[in-house]
Amino acid sequence: MKTLLNEAQLELTLQRLAHQLIENHSDLANTAFIGIQPRGVFLSDRILEKLKKISRRKNLNYGRLDITFYRDDVHSSSDIQVPSHTDITFSIEGKKVVLIDDVLYTGRTIRSAMDALIDFGRPASVELLVLVDRRFSREVPIQPDYTGASVDTILTQKVKVCWKEKDGIDEVILIDKK
Repeated sequence: MKTLLNEAQLELTLQRLAHQLIENHSDLANTAFIGIQPRGVFLSDRILEKLKKISRRKNLNYGRLDITFYRDDVHSSSDIQVPSHTDITFSIEGKKVVLIDDVLYTGRTIRSAMDALIDFGRPASVELLVLVDRRFSREVPIQPDYTGASVDTILTQKVKVCWKEKDGIDEVILIDKK
């Protein structure tokens, strides 16, 4: 096990990502932030807190998206799929959408999220913010617009993002699955 980001580094990374969003989306009224269930929501909640502080805006377009039944492997598993909750109470029609997830690996989750987004309208654009980009592992041609950290991994390794709310600690670790 190797620590990629400790608590202090994670906090600085979240601050940087929030500032990059403000730089690129000066008019937050036309931007929608969508956290991907389940673990991307921990990141999106934190990012939204920081955006509200920096921008001094109380109301931002923020939703949570479940992609369970949009996945291309939903029927290939013998496990019962238990969906999370989608909570998008606004139309994304014509908005700049920022999808938020914790780890970008093969890109299949993001592809599924883009399929699911269409049910809520046709966005003007879609950007991707990820905390960790596992480069060189893509199965589909998807790249992040905002990246907290990039890491080169091999197939026997897993990146785990730990959140205080769920795991009792804030850190990003690299685990050997052997």
